[in-house]
Amino acid sequence: MQDASDTLSAPDLKRALQNQALALGFTHFGVADVAVEADAAHLTHWIAAGRHGTMAWMARNHEKRTAPDALVPGTLRVISVGLDYGRDPDAAWANLRDTERAYVARYALGRDYHKLMRNRLQKLAEWLTDAVGPMGYRVFVDSAPVLERALARNAGLGWIGKHTCLIDHEGGSWFFLGELFVDVPLPIDPPATAHCGTCVRCIDVCPTQAIIAPWILDARKCISYLTIEHEGAIPEEFREAIGNRIFGCDDCQLVCPWNKFAQRTDEPDFRVRNNLDTATLEDLFRWTEAEFLARTEGSAIRRTGFSRWRRNIAVALGNANSSETVLSALTAAKEDPDDIVREHVHWALGQHARRNA
Repeated sequence: MQDASDTLSAPDLKRALQNQALALGFTHFGVADVAVEADAAHLTHWIAAGRHGTMAWMARNHEKRTAPDALVPGTLRVISVGLDYGRDPDAAWANLRDTERAYVARYALGRDYHKLMRNRLQKLAEWLTDAVGPMGYRVFVDSAPVLERALARNAGLGWIGKHTCLIDHEGGSWFFLGELFVDVPLPIDPPATAHCGTCVRCIDVCPTQAIIAPWILDARKCISYLTIEHEGAIPEEFREAIGNRIFGCDDCQLVCPWNKFAQRTDEPDFRVRNNLDTATLEDLFRWTEAEFLARTEGSAIRRTGFSRWRRNIAVALGNANSSETVLSALTAAKEDPDDIVREHVHWALGQHARRNA
């Protein structure tokens, strides 16, 4: 690797790199070293308590997850970037109140952000290579065991809130994260300081009480986990609380006071697809598997698979008001060939029968 001092001074190089990141469309930028010991200990206790549920990948590659320079030998710095995807909170709350409409987490309404951010980070890495000469680097966007929130906090992008999301005092928590591991000794930024104070709105609002204490989320209770990561039947104790949330949950972010500062980003890739911000549960329940695969191409929703998609909608239909449309959709699926979907459909019909008795 060529020494950065042969071209620009380290501070000038970093400023130029930040300007390039902003020019590429990123809205947050910072540089951290590789130390995450305190966060590694927190993760160890969290996994030991089984709070990761069935996400076995959280327990794998533990040493690499807690030591960036073990994941990518030679790493000296981690460049963290963020990209805003802020949405209208009033529209989100209105969506949640309408029981016949589906609620999809705001980050998943448009195209999947992973490819977009990876491409931009690759361009940022190429710019840095041109500036300093051959260097070692790797780009990550949810693609490896990385403690991205800890690294982003250490890079000054924001603090980890009591709901465990990253919060920026100027932009709230509505932004995606990505990382560029490099062996270039760039100047580091001061870590962000916490500003949650005594606020516990995120803890109080959680429909399933998944935030069991400040900064401790039990994934096994979390609606995002239950509707996206969890395979098989959703525990009955959480089904009513899921409401009409069919993919993820935003409640803890929607109530966060800092999100009144969230930036509204008109990134074309993040614009709503398939009318997911207004679609009814019945509309989405009628999708065939082929239609699901076609409509979710390039979308984070593809992650659930067709079976879990219909399972989630069946639960939401069970929580909806007992209209002819809702009951007809459920009745038509009583003999669904998927055992899991069928079980949730029968539960949903039972909910309506009990409420209407």
